[in-house]
Amino acid sequence: MSVTGVSGEERNDFTRAENKRLRARSMRLAGELVRPVRWQIAGSGLLIVLGTLGSVAGPALIALGIDQALPSLTSAGDWMPVILIASAYVGIGLLGGLFRSGYFRMAARISQRVIFHLRLRLFRQTQDLSMSFHEKYTSGRVIARQTSDLDTLREFLDSGIEDLVSGVLFMIFTATALIILDPQSMLPVLISFVPIFFFAWWFSNRSRKAFRSARVYSARLIVQFVETMTGIRAVKAFRRERHNETTYGVEVDNYRMANQTVIALFGIFDPGLKLVANLVMAIVLLLGALRVLDGTMEVGVLLAAVLYVRRIFDPVAELAFFYNGMQSAGSALEKISGVLEEEPTVPEPTHPVPLAAAAGALDFAHVSFHYVANRPVLPDLDLHIPAGQTVALVGTTGAGKSTLAKLLARFYDPSSGTVSLDGISLRDVSNDDLRRAVVMVTQEAYLFSGSVSENLRIGRPNATQAEVEAAARAVGAHDFILSLPEGYETDVNKRGGRLSSGQRQLLSFARAFLADPAVLILDEATASLDIPSERLVQRGLKTLLADRTAIIIAHRLSTVAIADRVLVMEHGHIIEDGAPADLIAGTGTFATLHRAWRDSLA
Repeated sequence: MSVTGVSGEERNDFTRAENKRLRARSMRLAGELVRPVRWQIAGSGLLIVLGTLGSVAGPALIALGIDQALPSLTSAGDWMPVILIASAYVGIGLLGGLFRSGYFRMAARISQRVIFHLRLRLFRQTQDLSMSFHEKYTSGRVIARQTSDLDTLREFLDSGIEDLVSGVLFMIFTATALIILDPQSMLPVLISFVPIFFFAWWFSNRSRKAFRSARVYSARLIVQFVETMTGIRAVKAFRRERHNETTYGVEVDNYRMANQTVIALFGIFDPGLKLVANLVMAIVLLLGALRVLDGTMEVGVLLAAVLYVRRIFDPVAELAFFYNGMQSAGSALEKISGVLEEEPTVPEPTHPVPLAAAAGALDFAHVSFHYVANRPVLPDLDLHIPAGQTVALVGTTGAGKSTLAKLLARFYDPSSGTVSLDGISLRDVSNDDLRRAVVMVTQEAYLFSGSVSENLRIGRPNATQAEVEAAARAVGAHDFILSLPEGYETDVNKRGGRLSSGQRQLLSFARAFLADPAVLILDEATASLDIPSERLVQRGLKTLLADRTAIIIAHRLSTVAIADRVLVMEHGHIIEDGAPADLIAGTGTFATLHRAWRDSLA
């Protein structure tokens, strides 16, 4: 028994069981993708069979022409056999080309249809998954699933299947034709398959590892690039350009070395395969020439046999490449299926309770919550917030304020207990109703590419321009929007890069207010505003929060002044609860915080 209490045999059993489970998961997904297009796949298979048959018939017709048609022409001047065989050769070649062309077009349609639906499904899944998934699964990894993994599957569907089917069929049909034409010429080919099998097995194992390494390093490149570009402001602020360049350079070099390994393996396999093929051809040609000399073999049959022997080795390389493509595609499918089989930790209710017009009353009943097992952030919380009340949450970092807000927005469900809106558990409220009733504004103030108006309408797409401008006026954003080059139709650029952080925050306020929720959560939402902007927003908040339940989380106590009620949190517990003036007049934690804040302004 090992130190960890698990034997090596038990670990191996677990690894085998886990690999089996992953393969079964991938096969389920593959079945789901193939089922809708199974008849199109059958039709494309028929086309490739017919196209391959046309390719195989060529050498046999050449043998027939040399051994039968040419003697008729030279002895009797009869051109008809030559014309018929030449016409058949051209016709079969033309039909074979048409069949293969039809296959490629149909295969492309099948591939694009499968990837189209898989791409949409993956996007829908990653968007619908709960916040817990996105907090543990980096954006770079999500992008890798949507880009490199889907591209690997597309390449496999576009060419990998065709390599397998046409390669196997070509070898079978060619071997059959050679056996029918001259069985003795097939014997050296059969003997050569023994070393070729072990050579291909060696190549497949080595190349599989090399391809896997290349894919790992490719994914790391994507993650590194995406995270650098996503956090470009922090990169610039902390002068991380040279450090990131070095780190990225290491990943690029690893990717380069992995690709060099792959290329080196091909440099051994392809020439080695050609060497064996040429040796076999030489043997068949030598033995055939001896048989031609003693009159037991026709010249045309020898030529056809040499052509068949040459062709029979061509698909071997394709099959080896197919195996590697299949390994890469299987790895990609495994990763994609892992995302698709993730279950939301905050599921949509099966039978939602209607929430027609929420009043905004909130209740926490014996709520506990932990991100990590046995480390509760909220141990046991009971809280009632009447409809229309503005509540400020105050406390040190890690006190549980943002966690409480996330539970209200149902980014998470409590580990135990119930969070209710108007007496209805949030678990029983549909996502659509909940998003209309509860809106959270965070410090991030994320803006999407598009115009100012489009960003403001995110929570209420059917809002009129007058309503959009009214919301902007309420939070003090209207004037600066009009000063932009195209006013409300100005493109904010990626992530709102054209605007200052304070302007982006004002737009996020206007967006939330335009949505007109019953409950508004402001999680450090004024942190990016300067003092004049904050005062302007506070004036707007006093009007817009009237008759609306509001939860305000702020370290700036100036923002707390507009609250009806202050909750001071510490280690997940509410240690003070009261009106701001009452708590300030006391001797508790909030009074101490308020005095320190007031002294800092002196």
